[in-house]
Amino acid sequence: MSIPSWRDWLFSVKAFIAAIMALFIALSLDLPRPYWAMAAVYVVANPLAGATSSKALYRALGTLIGACASVIFVPLLVNAPELLSVVVALWTGILLFIAMLDRTSRSYVFMLAAYSLPLIALPTVGSPETVFDVALARSEEIIIGIVCASVVSSIIFPSSVGTVLGRRISSWLDDAGTWADEILRGEGAAPATPLKRQKLAADVSGLDLVISQLKYDAGSRDIVRHSRELRGRLLMLLPLFSSLADRLHALKAGEKPLPQELVTVLNEVADWLGQGGRGKADDTADALSKKIEELQQNDLDLGWDDLVRSSALARLKEIVDLWQDCLTLRDQIVSGQQVGTWRPAFRHRNVVGHSRHYDYAMLAFSAGAVVVGIAVACFFWIYSGWEDGAGFVTMAAVACSFFASLDRPAPFITSMFIWSAMSLVIACLYIFAILPSISGFEMLVLVFAPPFLVMGLLIPRPQTNLLAMLLAVNGATFIALQDRYTADFASFTNSAIAALAGIGFALVWTLVTRPFGSELTAWRLVRAGWTDLAETAAGIRRADHERLSGRILDRLGQLVPRLAGIEDRELKKVDGYADVRLGFNVLMLQKERVQLNSAAAASVSEVLIGVSDFYRSRLKAKRAIDPSDELRVSIDRGLEAVAQNKRELGRASLDALVGLRRALFPHAEPPASWQPPISDTSQPLPIAAE
Repeated sequence: MSIPSWRDWLFSVKAFIAAIMALFIALSLDLPRPYWAMAAVYVVANPLAGATSSKALYRALGTLIGACASVIFVPLLVNAPELLSVVVALWTGILLFIAMLDRTSRSYVFMLAAYSLPLIALPTVGSPETVFDVALARSEEIIIGIVCASVVSSIIFPSSVGTVLGRRISSWLDDAGTWADEILRGEGAAPATPLKRQKLAADVSGLDLVISQLKYDAGSRDIVRHSRELRGRLLMLLPLFSSLADRLHALKAGEKPLPQELVTVLNEVADWLGQGGRGKADDTADALSKKIEELQQNDLDLGWDDLVRSSALARLKEIVDLWQDCLTLRDQIVSGQQVGTWRPAFRHRNVVGHSRHYDYAMLAFSAGAVVVGIAVACFFWIYSGWEDGAGFVTMAAVACSFFASLDRPAPFITSMFIWSAMSLVIACLYIFAILPSISGFEMLVLVFAPPFLVMGLLIPRPQTNLLAMLLAVNGATFIALQDRYTADFASFTNSAIAALAGIGFALVWTLVTRPFGSELTAWRLVRAGWTDLAETAAGIRRADHERLSGRILDRLGQLVPRLAGIEDRELKKVDGYADVRLGFNVLMLQKERVQLNSAAAASVSEVLIGVSDFYRSRLKAKRAIDPSDELRVSIDRGLEAVAQNKRELGRASLDALVGLRRALFPHAEPPASWQPPISDTSQPLPIAAE
C-alpha cells in the first residue's frame, strides 16, 4: 500500500472535523443517539465537494423516506409480526431493485430508504408508541451529520468534481492515444481488439457516476452538458479505432504496399493522437482533415483494396474530428465553464446514445434473495424470542443490501464481518478502558483523533473505501457515545453478538443463494448482445444506431471487468467492438436497401436473414460458434448485386457489406467475384458503416 498523499491527509482531517462538529451539535441538542450524527459524516464523506453534497442530499431524502415508512408500518402491523416482517423485507428488496437500476448518485436515495426502514422500525416493535420519536430523532441526527460534512467539504479547500473528471479524461486519452499509435503505425493493427483495449469502454462507463455529481459542485455546474457530450464521443472513438485497425490489417495483408501518401498521413495522425491527454485543441485537426480529404478525392475505388482503403480514410477522418472534440470539451471541463458557443467538428451523425443494458432477471433475483433473507432472519427472531434480535436482522439487511449488485457478494461480506469485528474490539477498548479515565469534550476529541484519522486515510482509496467507511461508521455506532458515561458490559456483548451474527447470517445466506460467480453474468451479457444483433438483422428492432451502440458498448463496459477475473476460453474470444461495427452495418443495410433495385434488395435481405440466423445459432448452441461459409458466399453475392447499382444509390450498402464481411470473416480471402461499382469519384465514401 502506498504512503498517503497530502490530499488523503487533508480529506481525513476535514472528515474528522465534520464528525466532531456533528457530535458536538447532537450532544448540545440532547439527542438520544448523538453518535449517529458522527457516523453519518463518514457515510457521506468523499474527497470531492460535489460528491459529498450529492450523497448528503440523497442520504437525507432516503432517511426521511425510511423514517416515514416506519411511522406508517409499525403502528399498523405491530400486532402481526409475521406480516410486518414480510412488509419490511419487500420494502427493502423493491427499493434495492430500483437502486440497482439507477447508476447515478441518485441511486443512494433508494438504497438508504431500503435499509432505513429495518434500522428504524425493528428496534421499536417492543414499544411502538415510540416509533415517531425514534424516527424523528434518527432523522435529526443523520441530517446534522450530513450538513456538517457538506459544509466542511465545501468551505475547507474544496476539491472540484470537474477537475478530477478532467484528470480522468486526460488519463483515458493517454491510453486511447497509445492504442491509436499502435494501430496507425501498424504494430497493433489486428482484426481482433485486445482485452486491454476493450477495457477502455469500462473506463468510460465509469464516468457516469462522476458526471452525475457535477451539478452538485458549485464550480462545475456549467459544464454538465459538455461532459455528457464528451462521454458519448469517447465511446464513439472505440469502435472507430477497432474499425480502422481492421481495415489497415486487411490492407497490409494484401499484396500491394500502402501508398506513401497514406503512410505519411497515418504517421502524422499517430504523432498527434499519441500525445494523448497532453494534446491541444489547435489547428492540427483542420490540417490533418484536409490531407485526408485530398486522399479521398484521389481514391479511384477500382477494386476491393481500394474500397477498403477508402473505408479506412473515412474512419480516420471521423477519428480526427472526434479527437478534436474530445480535447476541446476536456479543456472546457477543466476550466469549469463553457467558453463561447461550442461548435463540434464531428457532425456527421449523433454520437453514442444513452441507452443502457439492464439484466432485469439477475437484478430481480439479487433483490429477491435479499427479500427472502430478511424474512427468514425476521422469522428466526420472532420464534426464538431473542431480545437483541432487532440488531441481528438490521445488520443482516444492511450486509445483504450493500453488496447485492455484485456477482460474488460473499468475499465482501466476509471482509465486512472481519472489519466489523475489529471495530467492536476498538469500541470495547474505548468504552471500558479509555472513556472512563477522561473528562471534557476536548479530551474526547484527542482520544478519538488517532483511530478516526487513520480510517479517514483509507476512505479515498477505491480498494478500501467501502470497508474503511464501514469501520468508521461501526466504530462510532458501537461506541454509542452519550452525553454521560453509561457502560454495561453485558449489554455491549449482547449487541456485539447480534451484529456479528447478522453479518454472519448474511454471509451464509449469500453463499447458499448465490453460489455462482462472474461467469454466469458474463455469459448472460454476451447472449443478450447476440439477441440484440439477431433481432436487429431480422428487422424486429428498428432502433437507430445511437441506441444500439449505446446498449452494446454499455454491455461491453459491464463485461470487460468480469473477463479479467475468469478463465473461460470461449468468453475470451468475444470482441465487443466487432459487434458494434456489425450492428452499425446491419442498421445501414436496413435503411438503404429500399433504394436498391429489386435484385440487389433481395440479395441484401438474404444477407440480413443469414446474419440473424447466425446469431440465433449462437444462442441455440450457447457458445461462440463461427459463421458458416454460406453466409460469406451470401455476402459476396450481395456485393456483386449491389455493385450493379449506380454509385450514389448503392455505395452506402456496398460499404456496409464490406464492413459485415470484415467483421464476420476477418481472415477470409477477398471475394474473387466482386465487381467494382460504376465509377463516380465525385462523392466521398459515406459516413455510415463501420
